[in-house]
Amino acid sequence: MKKSTLALLASMAAFSPLSYADINEELQNICTIVKNDDKSELRKKMRTVRSDYRLRLGDYYTGISCGGNSMIRYAMENGSAETGIYMIKRMSKGDLEQPEGDGMTIKQWAEANGHIGTPIGKELLDRLN
Repeated sequence: MKKSTLALLASMAAFSPLSYADINEELQNICTIVKNDDKSELRKKMRTVRSDYRLRLGDYYTGISCGGNSMIRYAMENGSAETGIYMIKRMSKGDLEQPEGDGMTIKQWAEANGHIGTPIGKELLDRLN
């Protein structure tokens, strides 16, 4: 039994094409993409991460900090409506309702910081309701 488990783990490691360092390199400039409101580049980046690493936005969203905020909060702060709306549409409702590092959900944070009336805030409200 132990030999078969070890063989399985070894084969999984051998077929793992990419490492975590590679994903960090792949996502390195994602905050710049969000700040520049470059929806097509964001879509391309997310498509590459999905195909190469089999990860969806919700899988790596919480691990990325842009200027001390999550990517959607960062988009709101910078008025990056196209990328902010795109990310909201690509994330599950459950992921959008999760409290972030400061204990506030995206909606609570947007209300507290005057971003709920922006196009991104409106899209967030529509998605959550």
